[in-house]
Amino acid sequence: MDDWRSPDVDELIAALLRLETEDEAAAFLRDLCTLGELRDLGQRWAVVRRLSAGEHYAAISRETGASTATITRIASWLKHGEGGYLRALEQLEGARESGIPYPTGREA
Repeated sequence: MDDWRSPDVDELIAALLRLETEDEAAAFLRDLCTLGELRDLGQRWAVVRRLSAGEHYAAISRETGASTATITRIASWLKHGEGGYLRALEQLEGARESGIPYPTGREA
């Protein structure tokens, strides 16, 4: 088991995997996280998507408000991490190609 994987983290992962709807996931995340934490997570995901699209750090920083240090760290994990970012991007792209829209019509 990796250093960051603990029984509590494994339980969190199990709980996330068992949520079935956007509303369930939103309610769970809102109960679990502060508004600041949710905004930070959303910002990081925006950075991942923009890096994946080949955007430059300065433009990403301007558009998302993320610092270049944060963008650099995310870029490093995107290239050398555990593959989680890439897998999530692939899953979303596959869903889009299958005609499955973003929940409630939101766009990435």
